[in-house]
Amino acid sequence: MSQLREGAIADRIARIGDQFAINGDFLYGEELRNGHINTTYRACYRTDDGHVDRYILQRINSYVFKDPAQVMKNVEKVTRHISWKVLRRRKNAAGQTLTLYPARGGRNYINLPEEGGMWRCYNNIEGTHTYDVVENTRQAYQAGYAFGSFQELVSDMNPEDIRESIPDFHNTPKRFDALQKSAAVDAMHRVDSCKDELELVQSWSSQFSKLVDMQNNAELPTRITHNDTKINNVMLDEDTDSAVCVIDLDTVMPGLSLYDFGDMVRSATCMASEDEKDLSKVRMEMPFFESLAEGYLDATHDFLTKAEVDMLAFSGWLITAEIAMRFLTDYLDGDKYFRCDYPEHNLVRARNQLALAKSIRANLPRMQNHIKKLIKSYDD
Repeated sequence: MSQLREGAIADRIARIGDQFAINGDFLYGEELRNGHINTTYRACYRTDDGHVDRYILQRINSYVFKDPAQVMKNVEKVTRHISWKVLRRRKNAAGQTLTLYPARGGRNYINLPEEGGMWRCYNNIEGTHTYDVVENTRQAYQAGYAFGSFQELVSDMNPEDIRESIPDFHNTPKRFDALQKSAAVDAMHRVDSCKDELELVQSWSSQFSKLVDMQNNAELPTRITHNDTKINNVMLDEDTDSAVCVIDLDTVMPGLSLYDFGDMVRSATCMASEDEKDLSKVRMEMPFFESLAEGYLDATHDFLTKAEVDMLAFSGWLITAEIAMRFLTDYLDGDKYFRCDYPEHNLVRARNQLALAKSIRANLPRMQNHIKKLIKSYDD
């Protein structure tokens, strides 16, 4: 990423930053492009005493999030609750959650139509970094522990106090129905290029409603969940790779703990990126899964129900298949949702995730056995 001190983008970053309670003179900015949805800049300012501070400026994607103000209300409630809880426990909330900076007008966000919509400002958590793919079992453990800790920190909040920012976000049967409809319409004339992928998804469809049915039958509890538990949404300490903070809270909604764990399995047990075209490299690594599950259960075993624990391994397969369907649907619809770098980008992602889902499916018995061993160790 190149640092911008002048030019149109730098001027834009400075204009947006000027809308927030940021102290100092603008030095430079840079665009962060590791997310699929929102536009994100990092801006650097020098204060009067010569200190240099950095901030995150982010535009909420109104195509994805139809009610950005409601998204911000959810984020505000969750970050305040976590800060309160951490302060009570440790007397210091620094680094445990994101901090929102006030905008002109007194809110923690501001609508700037001339700059594309609604913007917010976060602290930049210094001394941390992220990974797009997990490189070792320690990172897998830390990812599991970070998102498990997030679930624990919000476990005493009432799910009814948080609104759905994207209705049916992890409703797998509805994701399948959407894919079927997009394939039937074939607006971009792309169905012929992905017939094999559509047939594979169809062959799995009888299992897509399993978690939704269990939730509807009150077999699984509704909780406040993150819903986007990719490894690059965990800030890790640069020196120790220890988890510091969970970020990207736009999809915090009422949901199932299994959706969060399942997406962790998808994103933290494979060493290949989700853009990898060589499918021979796309597979689940059991040592990564074992460490991920250990980290997650270290943080959550005290409050998860038996039904939740029993479905952890299955959730990894289900959410990976669901994400594959979302990439495939967006490909058929003309790439409206996910940011793409080339015309077949979403198709490559879909094939990648289907390959990973097949690998996870083949390892389900081993995954389930490992979880049973972990739970037994807590009971002992």
